[in-house]
Order: sequence, then C-alpha cells, then structure tokens
Amino acid sequence: MSADVTILPTVGEIARRLNKPLHRVEYIIDARRIRPEGRAGNARVFSEAAVERIASELRRIDEERAQ
Repeated sequence: MSADVTILPTVGEIARRLNKPLHRVEYIIDARRIRPEGRAGNARVFSEAAVERIASELRRIDEERAQ
C-alpha cells in the first residue's frame, strides 16, 4: 500500500529552486499577497501554482530592470 504524498515547498526551498535570494522571494510573497497553502510547524508552505506565480513575478521584475 502506497500513500501519495504531496510535498509543499517552504520559502527557502522556493528560493533554492529558483536560484534567487531569499529576500527577493519573501518580497514577492508579501507584495503580491501570495497566501501559503498551510504551515509545517512555523514554516509557511506553498502550492506549485504559487511557486510558478512567484517565478513569473521575479522574471517580470528582472525583464523590467533589463530595459
């Protein structure tokens, strides 16, 4: 018997995955009011949809800076 386990990333894991500084990920979460899916102890955990939104916002900011 196997149980399907969904792994929800923390803010630190999102920063590592996106290869971005933690403070930039935190800024996007706060500024765009992205809600965590839940909590694991004290840590906020986010859905994959939220991770994609964070990545998209970071790309948009980087593109604007490049202009």
